[in-house]
Order: sequence, then C-alpha cells, then structure tokens
Amino acid sequence: MNGWRLLLTRPQDECQALADSLSDVDVFSSVMPLLEIEPLPVDAAMIAQVLDLAHYSAVICVSKPAARLGVDLIDTYWPQPPMQDWFTVGAATASVLSDYGLTVHTSGEGDDSEALLRLEALEKAIEWPQAKVLILRGQGGRELLAERLRERGASVEYLELYRRCLPEYPAGALMRRVEAERLNGLVVSSGQGFEHLHQLAATDWPRLARLPLFVPSPRVAEMARQAGALNVVDCRGASAATLLAALRETPVPAL
Repeated sequence: MNGWRLLLTRPQDECQALADSLSDVDVFSSVMPLLEIEPLPVDAAMIAQVLDLAHYSAVICVSKPAARLGVDLIDTYWPQPPMQDWFTVGAATASVLSDYGLTVHTSGEGDDSEALLRLEALEKAIEWPQAKVLILRGQGGRELLAERLRERGASVEYLELYRRCLPEYPAGALMRRVEAERLNGLVVSSGQGFEHLHQLAATDWPRLARLPLFVPSPRVAEMARQAGALNVVDCRGASAATLLAALRETPVPAL
C-alpha cells in the first residue's frame, strides 16, 4: 500500500489530520486544500433559531464545520443545551457533538444523507405530529434530507453557518503539483470538493481524469464519472479508515 502518492484536498486542518494518519502507514500525501470554510456573520435570525432549539424534534449536522460552528453558537446562548436527539452525516461529525455532551446518532452504513435517512432513530424522532427538524449546514448544498423529511410529515428549517470557497491558486498549479511530486491518486471528501478539483484542473482535467479518484459516496462517484473521471473508487465514507480500506483494495497504478 505504500506505493500510493496521494493528493489531499480537504480543508487545511482536515487535510493535515488525514496526512498524519496516512503517514503512520507509510502512504505519501501532498496537502492542497480545495475547500476553505468561511463562517457567516451571526445575525438575528440565526440567534432566534438557536434560542428556539428546544422546540425542534431533531437536529441534524451535515459536516464537521457545521458541528463546530453550531456548538460554538449554542454555547453562547444555552448554559445547558436541550437534550433532544442529534443526527450527523458521518462519524467524525458525530464525535464533535458527542464531545460537547450531546446525544448523537449516525449511520454505520455510509457518510451520506441516504444512509442517515435509513436510521430508525431518526424515524422515531419525527413520528410525532408537527415534528420540526433543524439542519445545520453550509450555504447551499443538497436538498435531499429536507425533501425526504418533509415527505414524512416533518417541517424542516436550515441554519446555515458558513460558506465554502475555493482557495486561490495560479493557473496550472494542480497539474504542476501532481507532476512534481509524482502523485498517483486524488482524494476528495465531498461533491463540492470534486467540483473545485474539476474547476481548478481546467484544461488539465483530461490528464488528471486518468488517475484513481477516491470519493466518499455513490453520489460523488456518479458526479465524477459524469465529468469524465475514468477510475473512480467509492470509499463509502470520508474517514481515514474508509480511505485506507479502499487503498488496500485498489492496485497502485503504473505511471
């Protein structure tokens, strides 16, 4: 497995944590964040939702930045947060909330909305008449969770806490990094991460599309294939453990 030389594209702090995990098993990685998290200014509407937290039947966090920023905001206005059920897309996000002392449910079947929607605990949390759900997330994003929960009879609100930006890189920087460091695999952790990779690659994309591309879910895998990626590996999760499992099962390409 130590023949892999990977490009990591998560936000800076997450990239470094993943790079450290890969280094422990002698996998080389190069950190090039393609997602930058910019917190949104806290306004009166956001504060009102936080103050109304006890009236939600369930609260869902879709990412680690949403969990971190949500906990900070709740800590400002709640000496002791209400004890309803919380739900996350992914175990890493769950750990942020559980460290804060919240009751958290997540799926062991995958790090995506589809897996979360299959959780029996979520079904129970919204089975009451006039159930309300609050989703903590970044600006924009998928509507699947809200759509499916509304179909089940719940009302859904968003608390958007940040925006995701593509850091500035010079033209051709991505291809130069891959060539200079002889990288033989690319890793993205979300749909927007892939979109930023594709955008930054620009005219170099046909060459990069030949490299193994490790993605966290079937949805992102389909996005990548639609864009022309030729060797997509669905890790079925965004954690270091799921990436390492995928690396063990995937032959190192001969470059």
